[in-house]
Amino acid sequence: MRAKITYLVTAAVLVFYFVLVGSRGVMLIQSGTLLTVTFGVAVLILPVIGLWFLWKNTQFVRKANQLAAELEAEGGLPVDELRRLPDGRIDRDSADEVFAKRKAETEASPGDWRCWFRLAVAYHDARDTPRARKAMQKAISLHDGHPVRA
Repeated sequence: MRAKITYLVTAAVLVFYFVLVGSRGVMLIQSGTLLTVTFGVAVLILPVIGLWFLWKNTQFVRKANQLAAELEAEGGLPVDELRRLPDGRIDRDSADEVFAKRKAETEASPGDWRCWFRLAVAYHDARDTPRARKAMQKAISLHDGHPVRA
């Protein structure tokens, strides 16, 4: 729940910032000189890109949470079998062991979104966020029945 609140607060702050920047862009365009209009258009592009990025991330998180809820209802969420260091962080060797199991499971059933979801969690635990995101995207695509790129 704390992560959801943090995400919502961050998104609200970003939207406020985008509105603020967008208003400055409009002010620059209203000045009417070639230089200010050019800068105004450039400034307006930034909030558009930011809003698109925020929208795509929100959709990704929403879909990943839906998969997690569905997997939990089936009793298929990965069990936390990771060893922890005294400060609470995940032991790297433990994360690597679990990752090897999840990778083998996914290689055995490459068309199963559940395996890809669990692999994404293993990537995340191994602190490989880019691969975790790609594995989760593949899980979402498989779940939704969309063709998956190799």
